[in-house]
Formats: sequence, C-alpha cells, structure tokens
Amino acid sequence: MRVLVTGASGLLGGAVARAIAAAGHEVTTFQRRPSGVTGVRDALGSMTDPAAVAAAVEGQEAVVHLAAKVSLAGAPAEFEAVNVGGTRSLIAAMRASSVHRLVFVSSPSVAHAGSSIVGDDAAPASPSRARGHYARTKAAAELVALQAAGDDLRVVAVRPHLVWGPGDTQLVARIVDRARSDRLPLLGHGAALIDSIYVDNAASGIAAALERVDAVSGGAYVLTNGEPRTVADLMAGICLAAGVPAPRLRVPAGVARGAGSLVERVWAVRPGADEPPMTRFLAEQLSTAHWFDQRRTQHDLQWTPAVGVDEGLRRLAAWYAAGQPAV
Repeated sequence: MRVLVTGASGLLGGAVARAIAAAGHEVTTFQRRPSGVTGVRDALGSMTDPAAVAAAVEGQEAVVHLAAKVSLAGAPAEFEAVNVGGTRSLIAAMRASSVHRLVFVSSPSVAHAGSSIVGDDAAPASPSRARGHYARTKAAAELVALQAAGDDLRVVAVRPHLVWGPGDTQLVARIVDRARSDRLPLLGHGAALIDSIYVDNAASGIAAALERVDAVSGGAYVLTNGEPRTVADLMAGICLAAGVPAPRLRVPAGVARGAGSLVERVWAVRPGADEPPMTRFLAEQLSTAHWFDQRRTQHDLQWTPAVGVDEGLRRLAAWYAAGQPAV
C-alpha cells in the first residue's frame, strides 16, 4: 500500500515509518521537519494547515497518524488545534481523497482518571476525566477518529504505553538528566507496577494494526511489553543503562500531587523554558499502578512483542556505551 505516516520525525514515528517501509509498503511522511528516515518521501507541513494535510493525503491508500502536540504544559488552544483540529482535517482529507484505512496512534492516558489500573483492557476514551491538556485532547481526537469508522473508512486506535528506547528524548532522557543531577525522586516507595513498551515493539504493534485494520475497525488497543515492573525497578534499569545513579530521594505521593497542582498553576501564569518539574498528572502516573491485560491486543492484532524489557535495557546500555549514535 501507499501509506502516509504523520509525525515521523519523533522516535516512535520514525520507527513506525521504518517498520512499515520494511514490510514492503511505499511510505510518505508528514511533519514539520524532515523525518530522517531512509527510503521514504517526506512531505513537510503542519497538522494545523488543512491544505498541507490534504496535499499529503492525496494519492495514499492508508494513514498512520502519530503527529500530536505532546507536552506536560502549554496553551490549551495549541493542544486543541493540533490534536483535535488536526485529526478532523486529516479525516476530512481522507474522505475527499477516498483513503479508506486509518491507524490512530493514541495514549492510555485518554482513559486514565488518576486511580490505579490493574490488569484492565482498553477502557473508552474520556475527555471529561482525562488529566491534562494533552490527555484530554488526545481523548477527544480518538473519539473523533473512532466515530468516523464505517464501511467507507476503517479505523483502529492503538495506545502504546510509556514508549522508551535508544534516542528517546522524553522518558529516558528526562530520567537520566534528572538522575545525573540528583533530582529524580521516587514517589512513595516506588512500588507501583507500571507497563511500558520498547520502541521496536511499539512500532511493530502499530504496523500490525495497519495490516489488521479492516478486521478490527472501531476498536481501541493498548500496546505494552506485557512485563509490568515497579517504578523503582524501571527507573533503576534505565539509570544503570545510562551509567547514572538510581533514584535515592523519596517524596510522599500526596505531597508530590499537591506540589504538581501548584506547579501547574504557576506554569500557567509564568511558564518556564522547559517542561515543568512536576504536574499532578505526572505525580499520579509515578505513584499509581497502571498495567494492562494484553490478551485481546495480541489476539486481535496477531502481534507479540519481540524485545523483552531486559533485552531493551541491554540495547539501551549499548547505545550509551557507544556514545549515543544516531538511531
């Protein structure tokens, strides 16, 4: 198929574009800067520009949509414009060009209301209950995508959970940077079990969803390694791979949530140059269990993760030992 991948300049988007191209499809990418992916055609533009979106969609047979505004802070209107408005523009362009398959890459945060998730499946996205501008707008966008599913448009939503691996500037880089400067606390005892997914597994799961979209249209699936670890264990493993000290500080979870709420209010008035050091959403994510039953996902998508957490950590350690080469 001719497949458009949006958001391929990021870690996961690039891995998805490579995986889909390796499967024999003709891949075009769409994002604001070159993807850096060998063997694909780049179309540059913003999800907030309907004309650019329409031009990228024209002539395609399927779309994998990863482009999004991902941040712990920022103006609500920006999240709305990119995540919800961009998805609406994409679907309109797909209908106008008779493109019939869409894989919408979402997030488990669309169904997380702050309490523990223990062995659940993919609950319905809930913009009213999701925490933070990103999660709320991704939830709304997922609903827009799934509600468009029908005979003329096959749609599946996939929610990779805590993607990590070599080159990750989100989870891994932030853990390592904060650990290096001794600013990485464990909330509570760090004993909450959480799922994550190695980047190659996330990419292969999304590629599997593309192959299966006709059969599973209308569904939502969480993608994980299926190997829950405690927050403390996962952080320690990443720190060990990078050669930095594991977290030693401990902060009560309730204190962190209160501090996160305060930081959010301050950031809304006087935003800093980088991500806020703590938000209520982040505190909840680091202090509550969230791991998922993968049986339906693996059965319906006919997919299993190939890289275990321990092997992923070995690959991460090798990447750091090699001087962090390009991914």
